[in-house]
Amino acid sequence: MGRHLFYLGMQFDTKQPNLNSMLTFLLWIFLFIVCWPLAIAALILYPIIWLLLLPFRLLGFAVNLSFDLVRNLFMLPFRLVGMK
Repeated sequence: MGRHLFYLGMQFDTKQPNLNSMLTFLLWIFLFIVCWPLAIAALILYPIIWLLLLPFRLLGFAVNLSFDLVRNLFMLPFRLVGMK
């Protein structure tokens, strides 16, 4: 299962990074044409917000790994018996 991005109600597969980058750039160009101060502010604030949210992404990754570990430990006897 691939991850998906949603822009304006449209769904894009993240397995196509060139298409996603192009669509993101085109949306930014559209925002720049419509309201250039907001586009410049978004360009400046995006890395700052990304850095602020990085610990939460790492925490989510650690919680996901711990849930996977518990699930695999729970499923180990069933796998050994041969049940799915």
